Amino acid sequence: MPHQIHLTVAALVPGEQGFLLVKEEDNGRIVINQPAGHVEPGEGILDAVTRETFEETGWRVKPNHLLGISIYTSPHNQTTYYRMAFLCQALEQDRYAVLDSDIIETLWLSETELRARENEMRSPMVIKTLDDYCNGKRYPLEIINDYR
Repeated sequence: MPHQIHLTVAALVPGEQGFLLVKEEDNGRIVINQPAGHVEPGEGILDAVTRETFEETGWRVKPNHLLGISIYTSPHNQTTYYRMAFLCQALEQDRYAVLDSDIIETLWLSETELRARENEMRSPMVIKTLDDYCNGKRYPLEIINDYR
């Protein structure tokens, strides 16, 4: 039985230059991921995705749709993650933002570039989230009820 739940959020942020991604270190590996991270205790899910995206990229975003919910057990640490992916609109970048320490750099990659680097992804959920977006999956944010 797990001692805690790993609820995470991820932002798929399309733009003129492609999709906003991060290159980060994860358990000694250099990987590519959508801006993502854990929901903190007492935090709303939409607040978490905007916070994590800003902390990892310096971009302020607005979540517009839920793309999907994934459950994944990492072969690297045997942790099961529950991941909610959101389609977000890039609003503005703070070029002076101090990024999380495990972020090596932010990237904008086209769909083709992203798929060509599939073996560098942090998890299969990165490409699955891209697939959901490309296949037109969109769920309204109104399905999330926050009673805090």
